[in-house]
Amino acid sequence: MANDTTNTNRTVAATDAKGKTTIEDGVVAKIAGIAAREVPGVHALGGGAARVVGAIRDALNSTDLAQGISVEVGERQVAVDVTIVAEYPVALQDLASAVRTAVYRAMEELVGMEVTEVNVTINDVHIPSDDDSAAETQEARVR
Repeated sequence: MANDTTNTNRTVAATDAKGKTTIEDGVVAKIAGIAAREVPGVHALGGGAARVVGAIRDALNSTDLAQGISVEVGERQVAVDVTIVAEYPVALQDLASAVRTAVYRAMEELVGMEVTEVNVTINDVHIPSDDDSAAETQEARVR
């Protein structure tokens, strides 16, 4: 599996035999990222360092929708790795299954490619109370 989304072109044969459709790996990764983010219980995508960079991008209104996604694209098949942060107290196995289903559906319906596998890694759990205590700490320092 590729570690990042490179700018390598992949070709998908057109069904009408009038030509070929070329889809960049980054486009496939972005669609997978959007699909994964839409699943209830997904707090964020990517590892710690990627989320820090993502927070900076979000502040600049330049969100990387492919963050936390790695794809390997062939001529007719795609494999996807997704790294997520789960909301607490969501059932992790159910969340991984829902993310896998959403990515499968997006790859088949939107990209038009057969999916060989979708691997989901849950690398953290977000606890909403952590955000509340951080906000209280900041308020106390400002007063």
